[in-house]
Amino acid sequence: MYYRFGKAFYFLSVTLFIFFLLYFYSALPENVSYSYDENGLSPEKLEKGVFFYGMIAIFIIMNVVVLLPPKLLETKNHKGLIRVFPIGDRFRDYYLAWFYSFGGILNLSLGLLVFYTHAINNQEVIAASQFNFFFYLIPGLFVLWVLGLFGILVGKFNQVKNNS
Repeated sequence: MYYRFGKAFYFLSVTLFIFFLLYFYSALPENVSYSYDENGLSPEKLEKGVFFYGMIAIFIIMNVVVLLPPKLLETKNHKGLIRVFPIGDRFRDYYLAWFYSFGGILNLSLGLLVFYTHAINNQEVIAASQFNFFFYLIPGLFVLWVLGLFGILVGKFNQVKNNS
């Protein structure tokens, strides 16, 4: 049950990332600045196409790495995972939900990175300093999700130990 919410969140985050990337790509200048200092934009710039295709490559690589374990379990291609997380086990649901929701958080952080880059290059629309909250929120979510994975694994180990 939980993994369906994780999957829905994941697909919503994919849609949001693609929307941000395509929408803000059209508003970016030909040379994209990716940082700024007190005086304005930095001299470090990327070409618009390099930024766009680089973000797509990062998105694909991160999603393949994060979604490989749950897809191996769902398609029953990894015998070890199937033995540890059999069908009907509550920790299987937690495990799948964790990976899908973690992929969603990664996609949201990439979407915020695209939005932040847009804010840096278009200071008159939105100030880049308004993103300070998100710079603390995203790492905090990563820490919570990693602790959640450890909680799931500890619970599974205790279940296996008690059943032995």
